[in-house]
Amino acid sequence: MRLELATQNDFDAIIAFYDDVTERTPEMATYARWSKRKHPTIESIKVYINEGSMYIYREQGVIVGAIAVTMYQGEDYHAIDWSQQVPDEKVAVIHILAVSPGYQGKGIGSEMIREAIRMAKSKGMQAIRLDALASNTPAHKLYKRLGFEYRGQQHLYAKNTGWTDFYFFELKQ
Repeated sequence: MRLELATQNDFDAIIAFYDDVTERTPEMATYARWSKRKHPTIESIKVYINEGSMYIYREQGVIVGAIAVTMYQGEDYHAIDWSQQVPDEKVAVIHILAVSPGYQGKGIGSEMIREAIRMAKSKGMQAIRLDALASNTPAHKLYKRLGFEYRGQQHLYAKNTGWTDFYFFELKQ
């Protein structure tokens, strides 16, 4: 698998991809609670593309997976008891991982995360982290299976959920 760095030319297709995933993923309302154009937002996707953090996976020219991987962590991550304390700019964070409903359950999400990990390590990142809603138990299982460890939770505000609990994970070193 090869993740492809998204460009502005991919913007409309990425928006359509996330709209489709949000509308057609079974039990989206229960687990991830993404909401069309509320999460992920058009603005956040623009930011990820502009900073070079948005990646897509295509099959036969069609986007079937997308992921953002930032090479920094935000302040929301400061309150967690991480296994190691490293500067924000030395932490890769995985965001908005999605796989098209027709391709889910085929290992694409796992391989996208593995490639994001390889990419982060090749760029000298000292830690790899992510967060997920407390209700997103399928994602928690995936992250743990791929070597991530639960490190804590925070009660945060998000446009798509309001105030809710987020679990934070860190790749075991």
